[in-house]
Amino acid sequence: MRVALFVTCVNDALYPATGVAVVRLLERLGVAVDFPAGQTCCGQPQYNTGYRHEAEPLLRRTAAAFEGHPYVVTPSGSCAAMVREHYPRMGRRAAAEGRGSALAELADGLAPRVYELTEFLVDVLGVTDVGAYFPHVVTYHPSCHGLRSLGLGDRPRRLLAAVKGLELVELPGAEECCGFGGTFAVKNPDVSAAMGADKLRSARASGAEVLCGADNSCLAHLGGMLRRRDDPLRTLHIAEILAATEEDAPR
Repeated sequence: MRVALFVTCVNDALYPATGVAVVRLLERLGVAVDFPAGQTCCGQPQYNTGYRHEAEPLLRRTAAAFEGHPYVVTPSGSCAAMVREHYPRMGRRAAAEGRGSALAELADGLAPRVYELTEFLVDVLGVTDVGAYFPHVVTYHPSCHGLRSLGLGDRPRRLLAAVKGLELVELPGAEECCGFGGTFAVKNPDVSAAMGADKLRSARASGAEVLCGADNSCLAHLGGMLRRRDDPLRTLHIAEILAATEEDAPR
């Protein structure tokens, strides 16, 4: 099987280790991974801020970058939700405005081929034990896009529970938003910070060493708060946990 990696601009610019981990993980499972160089931002910041027309060229570029790939895998629930939910909506709006059906056809052609990493592993590859080893106490924060838009459900937790050496503990108030919300954190910084502080109190109460998530945007928000406080709790993308093996462990 061959897939295309949609790494997302956040991971490409700030968290390249997550993209590397996705490739290592998928290749270990026998999947060949392509990286189309034409990919760039999916347009989510523009769209979420109300600039729908400005996001349309990015829809076209993304569709062109991943043309011909039956599976497009991304380690970001928010970007997967953008493509699967909002791209078709943008296409329908363009058609309703009398600008033709081309945008809708591009969106509808791409959306069903895009998978968030954990749903690709569980639903397409049919695996939960990926051969990982991570001897730490971990709690999992489900991002709003993964939880509410994509309906990832217990897929990430099932994958984590199968990791050798990992102790998975419950996160109190797991379904509550961490406060990032993309431009919400910029427009409402005080509320965002308060929500993040609530999430971190819950994470500390869990007794975890690692706060895991499937969206580095959420983890950037929470991780930044932790670093400013010199807190020993650390954040880590689920791909980096699932990619880890006993050979990677310190001797």
